[in-house]
Amino acid sequence: MGWYRNWRRNRILRRDGLSDRDWEMLIQRVPAVARYDPHTRGRLRELVVLFLHEKSIEAAGGLEIGDDTRRLIALQACIPILGLGLEWYRGWRSVIVYPGDFFVHDRYTDDSGVVHEVEEARSGEAWPDGPVILSWTDTDEDANVVIHEFAHKLDMVNGSANGMPPLHADMERGEWTTVFTRAYDDFRARFEHDEPLPFDEYAATDPAEFFAVVSEVFLLTPDRVRDAYPRVYTQLCAFYRQHPRTL
Repeated sequence: MGWYRNWRRNRILRRDGLSDRDWEMLIQRVPAVARYDPHTRGRLRELVVLFLHEKSIEAAGGLEIGDDTRRLIALQACIPILGLGLEWYRGWRSVIVYPGDFFVHDRYTDDSGVVHEVEEARSGEAWPDGPVILSWTDTDEDANVVIHEFAHKLDMVNGSANGMPPLHADMERGEWTTVFTRAYDDFRARFEHDEPLPFDEYAATDPAEFFAVVSEVFLLTPDRVRDAYPRVYTQLCAFYRQHPRTL
């Protein structure tokens, strides 16, 4: 059935492809794309078209969105899978966009065993086997929010988000665990001692958030990861199948 998949893919690209003008206007909104070579930008352009065909990007909370908004979200969402492919986003369909921060009900048990129920404002959230939810205010101003949530989606491919996405056959689980655990522990120590941090302090929340934050930094400003945690940078290059400093 490979011939059919290729035929269908090419048909979608011919029918729904972006014009050169629309594409150039779009990539100007995400400066990180400028470092890609023409071949890589071409692959990204195709991914954006296929993403828009397969996924539904829906407005909520009174927000109205048009094609430009959908294209921007799709572009940001496709940066993490540039070396992986759209199949890594299989099993779910919707992206839901609110005008600003949205509130979610959360329940947790503290160290004393007391159960707490709280309402929290969020700018983004990813659900296993469910939608990605975004705040348009944050998405429009910063590509990090979209990439952060889609990094969680990749982390969830093999279960709940825990900072351990499904690794490729040529990667070693033990090496990944050692490298990320040491980096996370170092980041936490810096955070607890009020030392300067290389990334947003939200990375200290837990290993899943550390992976998502370091992923967004890796994909947008890779030198910051390489300088702070070179072994993490190497692992991310292997996982994302990207070397963003040399694109």
